[in-house]
Amino acid sequence: MAAEDEVRQASDRFYTALTGMLNGETGPMSAVWAHGGDVTALHPIGERGEGWEQVWSQFEQVGALSGGGQVRLSNQLIRVGTDLAYEVGIEEGEGTLAGERVAINQRVTDIYRREDGEWKMVH
Repeated sequence: MAAEDEVRQASDRFYTALTGMLNGETGPMSAVWAHGGDVTALHPIGERGEGWEQVWSQFEQVGALSGGGQVRLSNQLIRVGTDLAYEVGIEEGEGTLAGERVAINQRVTDIYRREDGEWKMVH
């Protein structure tokens, strides 16, 4: 399988996990992320998370506040290097956070790293 197709599959798993988080299920996010001290997340709410423990804590907080929704990536562009890849696009969807319905429409850059033959999210 071509590396770009592998990254596209990793992206699909990430957006499935992100939709799960909007429905209160955070477990799948753990499977799609690298767990090192160098991972980062810059959420549209809250502060930048640095290191897996902090990033994971933020995901758990968002999951606890979420009450349903979905998110998908449109206008996807993927570029792949040897062990790093990125995608850019527009996240679109809706969700309920802390009881308030919110629209999701934002530009995004996701970064993946190949670890043990599998592409994992690192930002």
